[in-house]
Amino acid sequence: MRLITTSLLLLLLSACSFDQILVRASTPMIEGGINALNRETDLELAEDSIPTNIQLLEGMISMDPDNAKLHTYAAQAYYGLAFGFNEDLRQERASSFYIRGLSHGITALELMGAHNIKVGTFADFEQQINTLTADNIAAMFWTASNWAKWIDLHRDSAESLAQLPRPTAMMQRVLELEEDYYYGGAHMFFGVYYGSRAPALGGNFKKSREHFDRAREITHNKLLMPDLLQAQYLARQQLDHDDFDKRLNKVLNAPDDLYPELALLNQIAKRKAARLLQTRQSSEWF
Repeated sequence: MRLITTSLLLLLLSACSFDQILVRASTPMIEGGINALNRETDLELAEDSIPTNIQLLEGMISMDPDNAKLHTYAAQAYYGLAFGFNEDLRQERASSFYIRGLSHGITALELMGAHNIKVGTFADFEQQINTLTADNIAAMFWTASNWAKWIDLHRDSAESLAQLPRPTAMMQRVLELEEDYYYGGAHMFFGVYYGSRAPALGGNFKKSREHFDRAREITHNKLLMPDLLQAQYLARQQLDHDDFDKRLNKVLNAPDDLYPELALLNQIAKRKAARLLQTRQSSEWF
């Protein structure tokens, strides 16, 4: 029995380096760090801490490059840094972070068995996405999120817009597998998707409202992001000034302790709402 146990241990060590063992033993700490960051109410402190956490993640990935979970965490981290702290005032910087997040997300999906995510035919892409399961939801969600936001920042480029069906199909798969994943994030995605375009260009205002309403239901009206995004995209597309102002003021006036588990996201929503209102009041925005 000792000989068998020793042999199995040697096989384990040969298949997995000491660095990989160390990294994988530390992985649960990442989830704890994400939960702690989500509870942070100080935006400046959060912004200062995220780059350090990303560098730690990148270091862990260099030690264990075939770890799909680490690449997924990195995709999430770059998205948060871009959307929460750079997109409004430093779009080029945000764009570069979305690209980094997309790269990590695609790597995670490739490690899970999907290939040619960006370069294969769309038919092949759809076939691969439809074979992914609940175990792949996080990688799909953060890949699609980074991809779609990068496209949104480059919406004047036909080449960029031509890529939109891929993250859309990926997020549709997330919706099919687990509609309430990441606080109804897929519903918010489709709220923006259908609300940000005129009906003649594929928009659907009724579907947009339905997705935003479902996102609010999933989070029991405690997450402010659905109202922020509905104002920013749907109300603006409809030229509905009253709804725009009403929703953003609702976000601004919400209590800071509305959703302690997601205090950071709500603080980000409040800052974005203030900026949107200021922009509208100081210019002929729409």
